[in-house]
Amino acid sequence: MFKRLKMRVWLTGLVLSLGVLLVWLDPRGPQDITIDPEAQAQEPGHVLENAEITLFGDNGSIMQSLETPRLIHTPQRSETWTEAPKAILYDSENRQWLASADVGMLNSSTQALLLSGSANLIAPDEGWQLDTELLHYDGLNQHAWSETPVVLQQPPQQMTASRMDAWLNDSQVRLTDNVRGIHPPATQR
Repeated sequence: MFKRLKMRVWLTGLVLSLGVLLVWLDPRGPQDITIDPEAQAQEPGHVLENAEITLFGDNGSIMQSLETPRLIHTPQRSETWTEAPKAILYDSENRQWLASADVGMLNSSTQALLLSGSANLIAPDEGWQLDTELLHYDGLNQHAWSETPVVLQQPPQQMTASRMDAWLNDSQVRLTDNVRGIHPPATQR
């Protein structure tokens, strides 16, 4: 009987010792890990659904307004990724220009907006629309440009080019390289 009790105590001690050893060796246990600031800068700070962002200029006037069904903001880099963005861009005379795309990237510190995938820019007052795959916009200078093929249309007219620049404050558009156009004659009613 004493021998059995001694065996049980020894076996219990062995199991407890093994348990303590396993807890000490557990890789999921508490560890001192230093945070990599470079990796932390890549982490999003905010994920928002059905969001609207408004950027203001130095004088308090609205420079850009952007609506999106989903955005991911990374504050360390001042970058905001947007899905299906719809932007309203304002020029120096407070006229509105409409822009949209499949995806957008906004840098809130430089007010740079990059629209990609079926990007377009519409000048409602002038009645023209520009379509391209990649549209850059400098919100501080109200300058939009594309270095990918573009289509500029003001029905029934249509022009294509390899690249373009648009200055919103001056209502100017410059088409560059391989410019071609369709300009049907005006018809009398």
